[in-house]
Amino acid sequence: MEAHQPTAVPSAAASATAPKLATARLVSLDVFRGFIMFWIVGGGALAIGLQALGHNRIIDTVIYQLNHSPWEGLRFYDCIWPSFMLMVGVSIPFSFAKRSLTQTHQQMLFHALRRFFILFLLGGIRESVNLGSPRIIELSSALQPIAVASLVAFLLVRKSWKFQAIVCASILVGYLLLLALIPVPGVSTVSYRQGANLVYAVDKALLPHRAGEAVFLEGWGTILSIIPTISTTILGLLFGGLLRRPLTAQRKMTIIGVTGLGGLVVGYALSFSVPVVMKMWTASYGILSASWACLMFLFFYWIVDVLGYRRWAFVFVVIGMNALAVYLCDTATRLHDIVGIFTRGPAAAIGAFGPLIAALAFFAVEWIILYWMYKRKIFLTA
Repeated sequence: MEAHQPTAVPSAAASATAPKLATARLVSLDVFRGFIMFWIVGGGALAIGLQALGHNRIIDTVIYQLNHSPWEGLRFYDCIWPSFMLMVGVSIPFSFAKRSLTQTHQQMLFHALRRFFILFLLGGIRESVNLGSPRIIELSSALQPIAVASLVAFLLVRKSWKFQAIVCASILVGYLLLLALIPVPGVSTVSYRQGANLVYAVDKALLPHRAGEAVFLEGWGTILSIIPTISTTILGLLFGGLLRRPLTAQRKMTIIGVTGLGGLVVGYALSFSVPVVMKMWTASYGILSASWACLMFLFFYWIVDVLGYRRWAFVFVVIGMNALAVYLCDTATRLHDIVGIFTRGPAAAIGAFGPLIAALAFFAVEWIILYWMYKRKIFLTA
């Protein structure tokens, strides 16, 4: 793992009218990453704590959105993984530009390959610790798909945006046709049903030792469903390249916004024939989730980097700049269990407020640790 120092960012006024420096850090990307991570590491527990004080339409809707769709459908929580895939792609042109100032392309390729192996290994370790037995291939988290997609995006970073767009679309269309034309073994027809689809059949054939595990029985795909995640990362790669081009911020926002809104139209239209299923990463799901991720990123880019309102977002910046540390924290340290030793008793004694107080305590401890790392410029990356 490496410790990286943040790069200085141009003023908000300049960013609205002038091209961004090639090596400038997108603060909005850190905020977006931190916002998404917040719901994984503490936001969901805080919402549940509020719900324990009494049900109402707002909090019940939030809780509903903070759970994955059982099979078909799209909720906010289903967009978290694609948001990470998009963010990885956005960051690559900036990282490439910065490294190209001091490294040869061969050195950067070596770094990309090393990053691939480290992320793939960390994904396996995380899964192994969580399941209590060795696992090489993970089923229930994003690190290994990110490893694959980030390597592909690096190999495309020097290509033209048109070539990148063609590859992005080709991957998604190819995956769409794969699931739409190949009959499911044992079913003899095309199927998107849980436990009776091509993604499940391939995993069952190639990973038979995992067939009894909960994530497998829930329908989470692995081998085939990694393919379309690459297209979301390439879309982020396109946006990263766009943000470095000599265009006004308004023009950049227009392109991202039209892409996101257009994707929603295409995705919802496609959903009438191809179900929106996250666990299979169907084409309709891939388009819709990537489109919502685009629009969320656009919002943060507009507020943080264009308008320059950053002070409010500091809590998310601290989380976002150490997203990998946050993601691995509970696996590596069991921090939640450690904090629980000191909060379970008091939380039980104060009744309905207990879950909220326990959630606040855990989030405060985790954020203070991340702030300590932030102040000392300790940023873990692969």
